Amino acid sequence: MSVAGNTSLPPLDPEGYLENLQDWSPDVAESLAHQEDKELTPEHWEILWLLRQFYQEFELSPAMRPFSKYIHQELGADKARSIYLMQLFGESPAKTAARLAGLPKPDNCL
Repeated sequence: MSVAGNTSLPPLDPEGYLENLQDWSPDVAESLAHQEDKELTPEHWEILWLLRQFYQEFELSPAMRPFSKYIHQELGADKARSIYLMQLFGESPAKTAARLAGLPKPDNCL
């Protein structure tokens, strides 16, 4: 799969999350971001890799509060601020980041 722009994504559910979590790769994340006219920067990747680490550790996609707390513990207060996360991922950072990281939709996100 080529980065950004390839339309041959693995199967997605109606909300755009991967049906099979094992289908995720950095190229898939780039393609998903491209669908939203986003380009993933090193700042995005730092959060996406951390989110995947959270999922491996706790086996769930975090809603905003635990997501933010985990980022605070791992990367510091500045990167855990909701304004920073919204600048990167839009209005619903936990939901968007989980989708781009190839994780299920967080339970408490609409």
